[in-house]
Amino acid sequence: MEHFDDILAAARGQTEPQRLLLVFARAECPPDATPAEREAFARGEGGALAPAVCVDKLPEEIASFAALLEESKAAVPDWRILFVAAMDGRGGHAPNPDEAVQPLRMMVEQVKGGRIAQFLAVDREGQLVSLARG
Repeated sequence: MEHFDDILAAARGQTEPQRLLLVFARAECPPDATPAEREAFARGEGGALAPAVCVDKLPEEIASFAALLEESKAAVPDWRILFVAAMDGRGGHAPNPDEAVQPLRMMVEQVKGGRIAQFLAVDREGQLVSLARG
């Protein structure tokens, strides 16, 4: 997988229906940043990722990454990274939105804490990226 659309295709192809958990994160300059870190952030480098908007969707509710990007511009136009996770359905039924509330909250807290290794990370071009802490 290299692109968000590959994630969509994989989710649609699972034996059990899926619900995608999406957390759009902005880059922020941490309050305890050093002067050098603040300068780097001003140049568009570094910073910390902070959750801005979260949503759950069935894969069928997302036509493509391009459509999701367009939709996201209204809610959080300056997002930098999209974190993605999936919930498996059971018995041929996708998890309902109520079942996604707690996992989505936990996902937001994990992103806040920098515990992101278990999520797929997608940039604004829809490409999957690897994020290293440091």
